Amino acid sequence: MAIDSEPSGSLPVTGIVIAVVSSFINGSTFVLQKKGILRSRDKGRSYLKDVVWWSGTLSMIVGQTGNFLAYNVAPAVIVTPLGALGVLFGAVLGSWILKEHLNILGKLGCVLCCCGSVVLISHAPKAGAVTSRLELEERLSDPVFVMYALLVVLLLVILIVWIAPAHGTSNIMVYVAICSLLGSFTVPSSKGLGLVSQDVFGEGPPSSRALALFLGLLGTLAVSILIQFFFISKALECFSSNMFDAIYYVTFTSTVILASALLFKEWTALTLADSLAMLCGLTTVCVGVILLRISQEALIIWKKKTD
Repeated sequence: MAIDSEPSGSLPVTGIVIAVVSSFINGSTFVLQKKGILRSRDKGRSYLKDVVWWSGTLSMIVGQTGNFLAYNVAPAVIVTPLGALGVLFGAVLGSWILKEHLNILGKLGCVLCCCGSVVLISHAPKAGAVTSRLELEERLSDPVFVMYALLVVLLLVILIVWIAPAHGTSNIMVYVAICSLLGSFTVPSSKGLGLVSQDVFGEGPPSSRALALFLGLLGTLAVSILIQFFFISKALECFSSNMFDAIYYVTFTSTVILASALLFKEWTALTLADSLAMLCGLTTVCVGVILLRISQEALIIWKKKTD
């Protein structure tokens, strides 16, 4: 059964409420998982046996389910910026539960990342109207999107097989890149499932093409989430939850914008003013990420001196 959308021309209040609640739940995810990892490390056992880590995992499942619902009742250009609330909430929660107090550069970097991402999304081209499974199949088979998807898969293989084992524990951007690139599949798959489900669960038996597309999108979504889940846990074992959350949100948002623009051909409606605004937002984000990296390096140096 398809999820009902708000009336045309009205503010999608339901989607906004779901997105806000999901953002706060997602904001607690990394903090709780990090706390579970630290507790398990102190007790000399696997974090898979820690109840706090599993509470963070449950929060991730609930939050991602909320995101799935929100993306199907409200435009992505409204839902995605609200994820910034989760980053800020996670920073507050992390400073309270994990005692991860960012220095002034880290706090400024976190704020710049959130503000830049909101500007980036707010001026992103609006999604083209895809109202049927046939239209979705046509967009998925577009040569430009196919080449992009193959390039993303190639980059993921290189990152996972060669770069992550050698540099993952020393460079936060390795795990961030892996999880963010997977966003090129998770969000479009979520939107696609909401559309194809109308044919699969509607009146009458579904066609074989509709069922195959539904299962393909569902499998893509499941595999992407599981791989993200694994590397998020790996990242939290080595890096601050606040820092990972902020940088991950920025890069995830950027890859989602790019994938959606290519899949739905949104770039054809991009104006000069929006292009300049997106460039400013991207510059702001880059400055924020640089400040977070500087903050991380300063924290590492300080810990080495105090040990």
